[in-house]
Amino acid sequence: MTAQTLPMPADWRDFLALTKPRVMTLVVFTGLCGLLAAPGYVDPVIGFTAILCIALGAGAAGALNQWYEVDIDARMRRTANRPLPAGRMAGETAFQFGVGLGVFSVLLMGLATNVLAAGILAASILFYVLVYTIWLKPRTPQNIVIGGAAGAFPPLIGWAAATGSLSLLPLLLFALVFLWTPPHFWALALFVKSDYAAAGIPMLPVVAGERTTRTWIALYTAPMAITAIAPWPLGLAGAIYGFTALAATAWFAFLAGGVAIRMTAGPDDTMRPERRLFAFSIAYLFVLFGALVVDRWLA
Repeated sequence: MTAQTLPMPADWRDFLALTKPRVMTLVVFTGLCGLLAAPGYVDPVIGFTAILCIALGAGAAGALNQWYEVDIDARMRRTANRPLPAGRMAGETAFQFGVGLGVFSVLLMGLATNVLAAGILAASILFYVLVYTIWLKPRTPQNIVIGGAAGAFPPLIGWAAATGSLSLLPLLLFALVFLWTPPHFWALALFVKSDYAAAGIPMLPVVAGERTTRTWIALYTAPMAITAIAPWPLGLAGAIYGFTALAATAWFAFLAGGVAIRMTAGPDDTMRPERRLFAFSIAYLFVLFGALVVDRWLA
């Protein structure tokens, strides 16, 4: 990591950008759904505090990720204007901001809810920063496969905050996000492959080629689909969730299949199927988790 010299003054928008708010939206939503789908009553103030802690923890992980990857971000077009590579903030400021957010979020979660929720939140931050960002991402094309666990923790945290324990349903939600992550990110990697190559990140399309990546997208979609539908036949969710999961997963599989059967794209290819899969994959989780909450509340 290269220290930034004479940074321009940062404002609140730069600190917000450090937290990766677009990524945080999905993290917070899945954590909220984990809390709302849990059995029992949660005081609204406690529930709000728990979700706030999940958001702060995600922001901390995003800030520390950008602090460590400043050189990589500077070489990628889609990240070059972030606060650190653009020179609007010093690296030590981002580091202190990330550590402060992380420590505060874990302590507040422990005080407001329980030790289990705080422990899982701490594990998620450390996993994203130490295991994914520092160890896996620059070293192996399996970075997204293993690193996907980092983004799968929020449903567990929400459920644990509400109940103080874990059960099969939140573990299935964890598995769903874990298995969803590779096809989601590999679809993105297919149409920004040149960015990853320029930054020296060994994403699967860069080191194994497009054909292999497309095959693995299809292979990961199959267990993801089984996991998405599983709560219904297992009696953990009702028909509202079940039919929603069937329809949304069928469309996901259709889009993934369309990406899988394509030949390697040419230099002028717009990569429309890959972009459609990536965009829908985000909506997919919003739809499934939202349907689960509605289903549990109407049961």
